[in-house]
Amino acid sequence: MYTESKLPFETYPQQPHGGVLVNQVVPDHLRQAEIERAATLPSIRVDLEAVITIEMIATGVLSPNTGFMNEADYLSVLKDGRLANGVVWPVPLSFAPTGEQNEAVIKTLKEGDDVALLGVDNEPVAILSVEDIFPYDKEHRAQSLFGTTDRKHPGVDSIHRRMGNTALGGTLHLLNRVDWGPFEKLRQEPKDTWRTFYEEKKFGSVAGFITGANPLHRGHEYIHRNALEEVDGLFLQPLVEMAKREYVRHEYRMLAYRNVLDTYYAKDRSILSPLRVTYIFAGPRETVLHALIMKNYGCTHALIGRDHAGIGSFYDKYASHSIFDQFTPEELGINIRLFHEVFYCTRCAAHATEQTCPHDESVRVNISGTAIREMLRHGIMPPKEVVRPESALAAVQGVQPKGVDEEGTATLPVGKVVKSMYPFYLTHTGLGGHKRAEPLAPESLDVRDLELATREVREHATDIYSDVFAEYSALLDHNRALQPKWVEDTRNTLRSQQQRIIADLEEKLAQAPEAASDEFMYQDKAEVERELTLAKKLLEDMPKALTADDFAERTWNVLPYKRYRGDDS
Repeated sequence: MYTESKLPFETYPQQPHGGVLVNQVVPDHLRQAEIERAATLPSIRVDLEAVITIEMIATGVLSPNTGFMNEADYLSVLKDGRLANGVVWPVPLSFAPTGEQNEAVIKTLKEGDDVALLGVDNEPVAILSVEDIFPYDKEHRAQSLFGTTDRKHPGVDSIHRRMGNTALGGTLHLLNRVDWGPFEKLRQEPKDTWRTFYEEKKFGSVAGFITGANPLHRGHEYIHRNALEEVDGLFLQPLVEMAKREYVRHEYRMLAYRNVLDTYYAKDRSILSPLRVTYIFAGPRETVLHALIMKNYGCTHALIGRDHAGIGSFYDKYASHSIFDQFTPEELGINIRLFHEVFYCTRCAAHATEQTCPHDESVRVNISGTAIREMLRHGIMPPKEVVRPESALAAVQGVQPKGVDEEGTATLPVGKVVKSMYPFYLTHTGLGGHKRAEPLAPESLDVRDLELATREVREHATDIYSDVFAEYSALLDHNRALQPKWVEDTRNTLRSQQQRIIADLEEKLAQAPEAASDEFMYQDKAEVERELTLAKKLLEDMPKALTADDFAERTWNVLPYKRYRGDDS
């Protein structure tokens, strides 16, 4: 293991996973000689995903692993989610190169050999010191890691596409880093973040947050703000690799974060850095991996949302929470903060979760990353309660595919988008409105319904709480200057007009006969009395325009006022 300037971990509030921050980057003074040596070694060509994993291992992101796993560690991780020595590790780091040429090279290798790993440009990326060679059972890996061998699962499909039949285990020695393009200027490795957190900023705690397919939305922001009430710093790591083609491209996800952080986040406490990591699609196990990655970057807390690393319907939506029940806080070594699904409650006038909000879906606007992407494809910017416009600016340019097909359809039926984002629309006539006589079927909806539901939220998301407040303030504002003059004028006019109606009805009652001579043309006394009673009841139901005189009896002082100011003389 190579060493640079040793960080004083014993003085920090966190420790790397396994107790050692791995550094397998060949030092500058040895690098050229090792590159020349690599040219003399047998070589295996690796794809970009493998290169990314190699970098993560060598720079300590995946500490305590120093290379690709031997068979004992590999099988132990698949079976128990732990290395052979018992240290928690949720996913295997295996290397089973595919391709005829690679397979031919592997057949010539034995334990103790060194092999050069070449990137797509045929330049050496790393040297692997082979310590184990073992059969790679794709079906066993899929079933153990994902709970399924179904090729529809993206992780299972990736195994069959990318992996060969023989795995190599051993220590890595990184020769060349890959340039991250637009992310290079924001790139930070663990050796950088530990110094930033605990040497430069003197943080006592840091919360990490890893996010994938979606631009920064208000659900993310809710989690971040809650965390910053508890910890000193926030470390935000958007993943900068594409898991699926139909996601928002990673360049734009990063720009969305930067746009929002510039305006809405505490700059001295929020640190943004891209995380280049291969998608494993391991659902809850991948969530544990992300927590350990945050730990290796120096974070004391890991922020985990409702469906972190979720894969469609393959896992329960809270599987990423319940998996942490399998480990003790001591062996994880990082404080796990679990958050339920975030939505915007128009009655609370706040973002909330089911843990904090008592109101039902009739007044909720859900925050769905999938629905956000679909709305952007339809050319509709989501409501500000869902995505800040600064984030949407980047996201709408980065979403793929852009626009809809010739039938006006995006990647999902419109009804699914409406149901996931605007549940009230299916069952109520409006946001916080009355129940529909018959709920709408999602499959019956089209883009016009998406437009109407979005317009409803844009125009009325703030009305419900504003109207509630207006009712309370109309009754409680002793200082009537704070009440709209036109409302009081209208109430006075309304009552005076009704009083005039009552006066006329009283005159009419005095003249009404006991029995009308023509029931179509005239009214008898009983009918007029009924109208008068209803008119008086309507007057009683009318809100009164309160004046200063109405509040006089609500205020009094038991003691002379100077006593309240502290004068006891």
